Amino acid sequence: MDLRNIAIIAHVDHGKTTLVDELLKQSGTYRENQQVSERAMDSNDLERERGITILAKATSVEWKGTRVNIVDTPGHADFGGEVERILSMVDGVVLLVDAAEGPMPQTKFVTSKALALGLRPIVVLNKVDKPDAEPDRALDEVFDLFAALGADDDQLDFPHLYASGRSGWADTELDGPRQDLSALFELVLAHVPPPKQAEAADKPFRMLATTLGADPFIGRILTGRVESGRLKAGATLRALSRKGEQIESFRVSKILAFRGLSQQAIDEAVAGDIVTIAGMSKATVADTLCDPSVDLPLPAQPIDPPTITVTFGINDSPLAGRDGKKVQSRVIRERLMRESESNVAIQVADTPGGEAFEVSGRGELQMGVLIENMRREGFELSISRPRVIFREEDGQRMEPVEEVTIDVDDEYSGAVIEKLTGVRKGDLVEMKPGGAGKTRIVAHVPSRGLIGYHGEFLTDTRGSGVLNRIFHGWTPHKGPIQGRRQGVLISMENGEAVAYALWNLEERGKMFIHPQAKVYEGMIIGEHSRDNDLEVNPLKGKKLTNVRASGSDEAVRLTPPVEMTLEQAIAYIDDDELVEVTPNAIRLRKRFLDPHERKRQARAAS
Repeated sequence: MDLRNIAIIAHVDHGKTTLVDELLKQSGTYRENQQVSERAMDSNDLERERGITILAKATSVEWKGTRVNIVDTPGHADFGGEVERILSMVDGVVLLVDAAEGPMPQTKFVTSKALALGLRPIVVLNKVDKPDAEPDRALDEVFDLFAALGADDDQLDFPHLYASGRSGWADTELDGPRQDLSALFELVLAHVPPPKQAEAADKPFRMLATTLGADPFIGRILTGRVESGRLKAGATLRALSRKGEQIESFRVSKILAFRGLSQQAIDEAVAGDIVTIAGMSKATVADTLCDPSVDLPLPAQPIDPPTITVTFGINDSPLAGRDGKKVQSRVIRERLMRESESNVAIQVADTPGGEAFEVSGRGELQMGVLIENMRREGFELSISRPRVIFREEDGQRMEPVEEVTIDVDDEYSGAVIEKLTGVRKGDLVEMKPGGAGKTRIVAHVPSRGLIGYHGEFLTDTRGSGVLNRIFHGWTPHKGPIQGRRQGVLISMENGEAVAYALWNLEERGKMFIHPQAKVYEGMIIGEHSRDNDLEVNPLKGKKLTNVRASGSDEAVRLTPPVEMTLEQAIAYIDDDELVEVTPNAIRLRKRFLDPHERKRQARAAS
């Protein structure tokens, strides 16, 4: 059977997963009456809740006797480690661009990786039926982007289609018949070459592992594209590291291939196909699985280095161990090590005391997703504020810079530019009208300046702004950047918060907790209206007397507290504070709960 391997790449929310759903439907992968959930490829709970793709996933469809393996990739640069490995498995990419928004920062990130590998993209202008769609302008912008990224003549001569993934049609002309996606299928078969590996079927078996998984029935599994040879279940393979050292020798217990949304066991894997192999115990991502006669490993894609670090520690608050079952440092370490194996963009290091672990990754979103997954598994953790990773170059201290693209209503553009360039030490690169009363701002801002900025940005733009960011490069250290301006309200007692006390504290600042919430000494219960920290008593009830008056006994009316998401909490805290994460609660606290210890540490730091 003929084979084609393609990846679908795009910016967040430009419709990749929805388009794959339609391709599966129209190729007859589903039965007529089969019940399929919307966005079938986003199988993980967090992906469904947030509406984003976090893990790359493969599927396959058949069209006119040709099997097309399709990989749906994440759009966020935070999950770029997934994208880089996936692109080395495919022979072509379908680049999806929103006809109204045009190419966005993450489009640029993924496209640069695809062009560097020599892949020739097919451009699909999606959502052309939106009222503000401008497909011709978007197409020109894609061409300019390709040229700016150094595409060669073949890559610049890309075919394009107009489409609506949700309505399930794609056409070569904007005013075409708009019936189905057959134009996209035909273009993939004509434009994407069959795998070059197919000619190497008679050579020894070799495959580069690109994603790692675990199956409850067959154990550890590795997925990749077969570079040469054939493989039958029961054969013996060896696993080689990037340097060519043998990691293990193992017997293949099962070979699985993607058929629609499920994986099915097959008798033989052939060169060029994307398959999953079971049976190994140590081999991992970027290792070469090969015939015992092979000595040279396959070259693996280098992965961009991490840019931020977060400390994961055990939960040592007075409320520790009440929600979660997994609280020991040993269990936390095992889970983090497992994560760093399957996710090559994450690195884990032990700290001297052994009670905490330094976890480095690509961004706050990636860290937030890892912590959220762990709390759902029953872990309790204390999390530090994210810190940027610096590096030395020619004796100079360098820090990571991100390219920020912002679409905002004209009236708020002044406030946004002042925050980015003044307070957060960014450089304005471009500012142009974006149509419909909006302005597009592009700036290069140090990663340090963007930690915790997103919430402030939404406040400044009344929730109407859209901010996208992507790693740009390294720059000499830009000096101190102002952090949070407000101090916090700290509980000085242990117990349950009382409504009357919170009502009296409202004039001091915003509250983070409800009445009856459990509090402890050193826990942060609100934001002070001034710039200093203040210790308060949220347990102080009303003193009862035997005198009653009509005015003084009214019911207490509280302002609703500010409830933070996990990412907001991590970005909000200062260096001397932690976020306590349990399966049922997210609390903010001081690193040192005892007020005398806090003063001692502050004196030592100054």
